[in-house]
Amino acid sequence: MGSNLGRDQRTYLLAGILLLALAGCQTTSPTTGTSGVSYGDAKAVETVTTDLGSTDIQMISEKMTQGLIQTPEIQTLIKKRQLLMASPVKNKTSEYFDTRMITDTILTQLQKNGVKYVIEGEDMQNQTDELMRQNQSGLYSKSKTVKMGKMQGAKYRLDGSISSIVKKTSDLKDVYYKMNLRLIEIETGIVEWSDEKEIRKSARR
Repeated sequence: MGSNLGRDQRTYLLAGILLLALAGCQTTSPTTGTSGVSYGDAKAVETVTTDLGSTDIQMISEKMTQGLIQTPEIQTLIKKRQLLMASPVKNKTSEYFDTRMITDTILTQLQKNGVKYVIEGEDMQNQTDELMRQNQSGLYSKSKTVKMGKMQGAKYRLDGSISSIVKKTSDLKDVYYKMNLRLIEIETGIVEWSDEKEIRKSARR
């Protein structure tokens, strides 16, 4: 009986030593930089200034996507695997910000819901440059190059803009933002759907 107990104790001791050894072998990612920088919640409400911020972009994108997904045109587009393209949202405000973030966020959320889209604008130039390089530069094997004339046209196009009205007093700044988004059938030019989102931000000066 005593020898069995001693054997069990030795087993527990060896197991403990093994666990400690394994823990010592584990590596952790090093942390560099100053203590003044830390990670935050990307979804947290951002109210640093009255400028258009991350929270505004998230709100706009989610509202616009929800409205789009519910339209019969988008549902048909998904079922028939037709394509959508989007022009970058136009910035008509008095401040500078990258409106491409709004367009890209909306397209990403639409794609997660089954919408396929084609590239446009500057990205399209990159696409055609690559097609030309593969087919006309003489650098690629003919049997391994992609073929010209295989690109597909989109059925619908997203078009939008964002504008603002800014009012100031000696102690208050008030900014009103309004974004409009439209779904246009490319062949006919008919606006099949449109929606808008309004945001007002105020700050004491």
